[in-house]
This record gives sequence, structure tokens and C-alpha cells, in this order.
Amino acid sequence: MATHTLPRWLPTVNRLVRLLQRLGLQLGTIHVLTVPGRASGAPRPTPVSPLTVDGRRYVIAALPQSDWARNVRAAGTGELAYGRRRQRVALSEVTDPKLRRTVVHAFPTEVPHGVPFFVRLGLVKVGDPDEFAGIADRVAVFELRIP
Repeated sequence: MATHTLPRWLPTVNRLVRLLQRLGLQLGTIHVLTVPGRASGAPRPTPVSPLTVDGRRYVIAALPQSDWARNVRAAGTGELAYGRRRQRVALSEVTDPKLRRTVVHAFPTEVPHGVPFFVRLGLVKVGDPDEFAGIADRVAVFELRIP
């Protein structure tokens, strides 16, 4: 399996998104998910774009071994912010292959601005729903619930 790395510009864009969210601006589907760090317990914020499938909310980590995905696995809880609204959430990784495929299939329709990120990582070429469904076993999918 290929090792994918984040684009160099991503940390800067993530900081900008977090700043705009703190100022109360809502940026399309982009939310900020804050979870405690695995080792330090310090809050670790990252922009995510939740999507809704069959009435349930999910987030997808394109790189399943990224720090934020590993922190989510360890913590299981966090805070989801959208503009000035904040909400405690419980997170659990989706392991059912059929459900993972369904959620990932919905991503390009529900979060079209996120498709270029997956293309840049080399996970998909065009980004149609069937192509996304084909990478369901290579990404991490987390369900968001209100505790």
C-alpha cells in the first residue's frame, strides 16, 4: 500500500480555518473537531467535513494513521464546532465494510469541495461516488453521536 503524505500547504490552511471558525464564520460544511491528544491530553483541533448518511453523521480520515484519526480512536469523544456553535460528540470507528462503503460512496456528493483533497493524495483520480466507494478499505470512517 502506498504511503500518502499531506500537502505542505495543509497546516497553514487548517490554522486559517480554525481562526475563521473562532471568529464565528461558518465555512460551508467545514467544522472543527477537537479531541484530546493521545499522550498529552491537550486539545487537538482539526478541520473536518461531516456528512450525513441515512440520518447518521460521519467524518472520514483520508489518512487513517494521521494524528487526528489516532487521537479520535484513543479518546472516543471530542467537541465539534461550527462557527460559534459547539457540541460534545462521541466518536466510534466504523468497522462494518458495507457501511464504510456506503458512507465513503456518499462523500463526493455530500462534500464536493473535499474531493480535490482525495485527488491530491492520489487516493482517487476523478472522484465519482463509485471510485470513492472503492477506497473505503483505505480510509478511516468515524460515526459522530451526541452523547
